[in-house]
Order: sequence, then structure tokens, then C-alpha cells
Amino acid sequence: MPTHTSVLFLGKHNDQHCQRALSFVRANFQRVTAAVGKWGDPLPAEAAAWEGDYIISYLSRWIVPENLLKRARRASINFHPATPEYPGVGCTNFAIYEDSPTYGATCHHMKPIVDTGAVIAVSRFPMLDSDTVHSVHQRCYDYMLALFYDIVTGIVQGKQLPASSEHWTRKPFTRKQLLELERISPDMPPAEIKKRVRAMYYPGMPKPYTELGGVRFELVDIPA
Repeated sequence: MPTHTSVLFLGKHNDQHCQRALSFVRANFQRVTAAVGKWGDPLPAEAAAWEGDYIISYLSRWIVPENLLKRARRASINFHPATPEYPGVGCTNFAIYEDSPTYGATCHHMKPIVDTGAVIAVSRFPMLDSDTVHSVHQRCYDYMLALFYDIVTGIVQGKQLPASSEHWTRKPFTRKQLLELERISPDMPPAEIKKRVRAMYYPGMPKPYTELGGVRFELVDIPA
């Protein structure tokens, strides 16, 4: 890939997988603009004003506006921590809730509406009975980094981006749907309660909850 190729890298603050991906980009492209942030951070002015060849989004906290996507002359690609069956937010949670037999990561072209662009490649692994949100999440990040190396190495070598035969299978999950999955009501069947607890329990994150007499009770821990 010619050294004048320019890349905008958008990523997640304080994430080791993202840091590795950014280091790889910086080692292989001389013109790199990088922005890493947290949910709610404004898109830095340098990134908002960028124009060049490739936008690479890796666990990015931003929805990239259409006018910025149009300034990528070659491609705007995103690495999504889920398979095409799980677009949007809360992907791991919904995959566990639905007892998906597989999970993984997806690389796809970006459009103004998140997780709707053409799929470039998918990496999958089997889901196990022993899996938790945490274990699937961690495994997914490893698979996604390997997929990133594969796709971006092809860009460095001047290859065309692949085109997968896979497609998104539903509309992106919303934050509202994820918040609803947290809720447990006393009238739910025991099997449904168990499914929701398994799908939503993650150490250090918002917990499954129920409300009794106007008081909210959250699950603190799952007994071993």
C-alpha cells in the first residue's frame, strides 16, 4: 500500500484490544489520524474534519456521520463484536438469551445507520453451556482482533476487500430492548428468569432487577 494512504482510526478508550489494533495501523500507514473515546465523548475536531482513504472503526464509541463517511475515498469499515445475527447494542446478551449455537465478530462497510452496511467477513466460534456474558465477550474480542489483522493486512498489501455472502438478519437491537431484558417480574416463569439472569449478569455492570412495592432490587451476585 503506498505510504501516502491516509487512515482515520476510531476506537475505544482504555481497551487493550483497541490499543493493539491502533498500534498495527500506525506501524503500517504513515498518515494516521486516531481518536479513541468513551460513550458520550464528542467526536474530536481533527477526526470530524478528516478526509482521506480509509476509516477504520474498532469498538468506536461514535456513530460516524454521513458527511464524514463520504470523505473516505476507498472504504469505511467497522469491526462489530457480534455476528450478523446480532446487530446493534447488547449483542452478547441477546445471543446468550436466544441460546445461539455460535457467536463471533463481523467486519462490514459502514452506512449512516449502524450495522447495516455490506458484510466483508465474519469470524465465528461455538457457544458452550459453560459460557457467561463475560466469557463470550472476552472470546469475541480475541476473535475480532484476529479478524482485524487479517482484513487490515490485506489493505496494507493492496488487496481488494473481500465480500461475504452473509447479510444482517434483523434490524439493530436498541438500548430500549436491552434495558427491557434486564427487567425481571415475579410472574415470569422460572425458566425465563433463569435465562434473563444468565443473559444479563456481568460483573461490574448494571444487573438484572425486579421491583416490589416501588422498590428496585438488583442481583448482586450469582451463587457458585
